[in-house]
Amino acid sequence: MLMGRAPQDTPAGIWAYLFLSVSALFAAFPLYWMFVIATSTDEATAQLPPVVIPGDRFLVNLDEVFSLQDVYFAASLVNSVIVATVVTASVLFFCSLAGFAFAKLRFRGSRALLLFVILTLTVPNQLGVVALYIVMGKLGWNGTLLAVIVPGMVTAFGVFYMRQFIVNSVPDELVESARVDGATTMRVYWNIVLPAVRPALAVLGLLTFVATWNDFQWPLITLNGTDYPTSMVAISDLASGNYVIYRRVLAGAFVATVPLLIMLVIGGRQIVRGIMEGAVKS
Repeated sequence: MLMGRAPQDTPAGIWAYLFLSVSALFAAFPLYWMFVIATSTDEATAQLPPVVIPGDRFLVNLDEVFSLQDVYFAASLVNSVIVATVVTASVLFFCSLAGFAFAKLRFRGSRALLLFVILTLTVPNQLGVVALYIVMGKLGWNGTLLAVIVPGMVTAFGVFYMRQFIVNSVPDELVESARVDGATTMRVYWNIVLPAVRPALAVLGLLTFVATWNDFQWPLITLNGTDYPTSMVAISDLASGNYVIYRRVLAGAFVATVPLLIMLVIGGRQIVRGIMEGAVKS
């Protein structure tokens, strides 16, 4: 590498472009195949060799999906938007606030409490499903969106991730100077910490939104048999039964994937910036 040249200024060779192009094609092919089946007829989906060109029945298949009375697909999309948005906003606030406390505040038992938070990452979520279902039943929340939203409002991974980022991106001297000027703890958090950790918030926000949107097990358990499913539960209802109509299933799956693509386009630049900053500082 030439002296004075940054790594990102090094020109890529033909093999790098070829490898990236092939990787992009492999990554995009499932989405393309989903769209092909979603636009096809039943005869085309059973054809051998399989069709590889989209058809012209996407709107027809989508109309069938939204018209099914026992699936509630339109309501499921609205519910998923509500759940994913509220959970993401809550995780960003509480995890960044807790990460700030662990990174820059000094209080008794902070290390032990942080160790406990980290240890919870080793416990599979499946082990707590029964206890969580009982607790939600005691509160009368089973069968409602509260049972899906409240348990995900803060995550151990989010707290640890924000703590590590704040330690490296917010100097102690900056916090101390703000306190000398009379800033309260919440003022320091709001005016100094949040602007500095914006790339990390973008990464955590996207990961949380995608994980919440794609969550299937817990919404299936607590919302089973109700009129308030999420999109993943509705898609599983489309795929249930003795005879599965794949053009309907993949039409619904394609529509449910669109919000994730929109989130990726909106937050892509911040995500790359957050990953690069984390790599450089670590």
